[in-house]
Amino acid sequence: MASSRWIEINCDMGEGFGRWKMGPDEELMRHVDVANVACGFHAGDPSIMVRTVRLAKQHGIRVGAHPGMPDLIGFGRRRMNIAPDDMFALVLYQVGALAGILAAEGVPLNHVKPHGELYFYVQRDAAILDAVLRAVRVFDVPIYGLPTKQMVEACERIGLKLIPEFYADIDYNEQGELVPVFESVPATPELVSQRIKTFATTGQARTKAGVMVDIPVDKQGFSVCIHSDLPTALDNATAARAAVDEVQKGV
Repeated sequence: MASSRWIEINCDMGEGFGRWKMGPDEELMRHVDVANVACGFHAGDPSIMVRTVRLAKQHGIRVGAHPGMPDLIGFGRRRMNIAPDDMFALVLYQVGALAGILAAEGVPLNHVKPHGELYFYVQRDAAILDAVLRAVRVFDVPIYGLPTKQMVEACERIGLKLIPEFYADIDYNEQGELVPVFESVPATPELVSQRIKTFATTGQARTKAGVMVDIPVDKQGFSVCIHSDLPTALDNATAARAAVDEVQKGV
C-alpha cells in the first residue's frame, strides 16, 4: 500500500428546515471528516446553517457548502431546467451565504459539493457544469464530484481542484455511473462496509444486477460519501468509519 494513500468520509448535513429535522447530525459528526452543509435551497435555513457550522467546529470537522436546486418540497432531487446564468447566480448565492456564516464562526470554507439533482445535472449538461464551476472558483476552494472525463477536463480548464468521491450507500450502473437514491437498493451497514473494502482493494463496485464494474475514481485517494437522510444513516456512517480505518491500516 502506498504511504501517500488517503481516504476520508464526507456527509451531507444541516438538511432540516425550520422545526423539521433530517438526519442525526450530532451523532454523525463523531464518524465523519467532512460536513457538506445545506445552504437553504433544497434544505436548511439560516439558523440550521449556523447550528451545523458550530457543531462541526466543536467536533473539528471540515465544512463545505452543499448547494442544491431551488426545490424544498422535492429535497433537490427533481429535475428542473435552469439557464446557465441563473445557475451561476444560484450557486454563488448559496455558497456565499454559508461563507458568511463560516466567517462569523472563524471556520474556513473547505469545498463545495453540489447536492442531489444538481450533482447529476453537471454531469449531463456542459453549460451547467461550466456555470457551477465558475461560481465555485470565486471562493477558491475545491469541488467534490465524480471524476468523469468531462468533469476532470472542465476543472483543469477553469483551474479548480477536484476531490473524487466514492458512494457507499447508493448504487452504480453498468457504465460505472451513479444511480439516484430512489432507484438504489436500500443501504445497510454491511453493504456499506463491503462496498468500501471492495472498491479500496479492486477499484470496482457491484451493480444492482451483480456485475462488477470499474469506477473512475483513484482508489489511492478519495472521499467516501454518506447520506444523512437515509433511515440507516448513523449505522452506515459507523460501518463506513470502521471500514475506512481498516483499509487505512492495511488490514
